[in-house]
Amino acid sequence: MRYIVTLSYSGSAFSGWQIQPNAPTVQETLEKSLSTLLRENISVVGAGRTDTGVNAIGYAAHFDYPDALPPIDCERLGCKLNAILPKEIIVHDVRQATGDFHARFLATRREYTYFLHRAKDPFVSNYSCLCTFPLDVDAMNRAAGLLLGRHDFSCFEKTGADNKTSICSVTEAAWHPYTPTHVSLMGYKGTGDYLYFRIAADRFLRNMVRAIVGTLIEVGRGKRSIEDFAALILPPGSVSSPGRCAAGESVPGHALFLSKVEY
Repeated sequence: MRYIVTLSYSGSAFSGWQIQPNAPTVQETLEKSLSTLLRENISVVGAGRTDTGVNAIGYAAHFDYPDALPPIDCERLGCKLNAILPKEIIVHDVRQATGDFHARFLATRREYTYFLHRAKDPFVSNYSCLCTFPLDVDAMNRAAGLLLGRHDFSCFEKTGADNKTSICSVTEAAWHPYTPTHVSLMGYKGTGDYLYFRIAADRFLRNMVRAIVGTLIEVGRGKRSIEDFAALILPPGSVSSPGRCAAGESVPGHALFLSKVEY
């Protein structure tokens, strides 16, 4: 029988989702907890890889459990998992799935959100990136609009990645102002010091979102023109690519969230 686990995690304590030698990961931590509770060797397949420090909300993973054994009490298992998992991971639910469900390959849309604050704030610094430079947000949004559609994003792909294709279909990409809860509770609104960037696509390349955000910030600072940014977004089937070095620096991972996965 196949089961789905829906969870959220803070990436601060982990070297990403995927199991790595000599480094703590979310996948390994979840597998060990499930194996302990179910007394079986459990392997978990996640919706996708997240890098070191990157967070996830509503992340889906699946695992198989022997058909010969009694069905799992999902509610009880969820409670027990939350009791033994570290504080950086919460399980929202466990439920039985069809045998052909696949957390990674059946995902049709993935959404990432990146948080930016423009004035020092100790209450968001763990999950937001401080950028004190003046930013032209309108220019950043005009550049972000160029990401929409089906393109080759190899300029934003981590060097040495082993993807079969660098083509992704982006359906959403924009910067938005927001007011954090602690700010609104104190009676302040519309300070303009807080932004988030949301991007959605059918798939993402390694380091793609962090590289895009870093390059868009260069546009906002006036260090790169919108035309220069456009030149990094290649048509499908491009014979050559300027490569990763043509785009801007990647922003830190702690402010990035895999915020939604749809099936």
